Amino acid sequence: MGTTRENGSLYIKIDNKIATIEFGHPASNSFTAELLGRLTAEIDKLSNNDDISVIILKSEGDRAFCAGASFDELMAVSNLEEGKVFFSGFANVINAMRNCKKVIVGRVQGKTVGGGVGLVAACDYVYASEAASIRLSELTIGIAPLVIAPAVERKIGTAAISELSLAPTEWKSAYWAQEKGLFSKVFDNIKELDKDLEFHVQKLADYNPEAIEEWKKALWQGTDYWNDLLVERAAITGRLVLSEFTRNALSKFKK
Repeated sequence: MGTTRENGSLYIKIDNKIATIEFGHPASNSFTAELLGRLTAEIDKLSNNDDISVIILKSEGDRAFCAGASFDELMAVSNLEEGKVFFSGFANVINAMRNCKKVIVGRVQGKTVGGGVGLVAACDYVYASEAASIRLSELTIGIAPLVIAPAVERKIGTAAISELSLAPTEWKSAYWAQEKGLFSKVFDNIKELDKDLEFHVQKLADYNPEAIEEWKKALWQGTDYWNDLLVERAAITGRLVLSEFTRNALSKFKK
């Protein structure tokens, strides 16, 4: 049973040095600003928790992994400041994941859109099911995937993010995402996925946490400037969301 809370839900479970973060929202696990803020705070907290070695990031249910930003909150943005604050939500989560001292393993069971693709890209290792197709649909509503682009591009490169974002109505398969480097492994079904995932994270949890922390720093080297860049990009996106084009596109979608 998925959450019915309109601001979404966030559950943390810690077991055997492994922390599982599960987010949910009735609208295909999309993100409200409040939920993004809670996720950022939890990742920061877990980063400094010496009792855990690895984090699994997953979402509720067996359908969509994440539909990106909350449609209702996008519609409600009424000025530049609100726009910047809303899109900074994704910027803050990506930066928290990047700076986290623990390895973050993503579990992607289904379709992933927009900001959700950014979250997947900010994971260090990603398990996906065959149903986990992806799309960057931002251009269809008059904005662009500016905030998440550095994370996605770091994983799949400029050519692939161009292909993905400039065909914003086209779904790319889980195997396409694996071939480009966004997904580490793809499975036929959730059962197989979870079995392999559990085995792998148990192994990761037994490695030297100091070695993991130093290695993660090395893997993310050269991204410190994202602290400013992603927030600047959030401000640009906030401006775009107020454009007449976007207002018209959003109201058409709503109908």
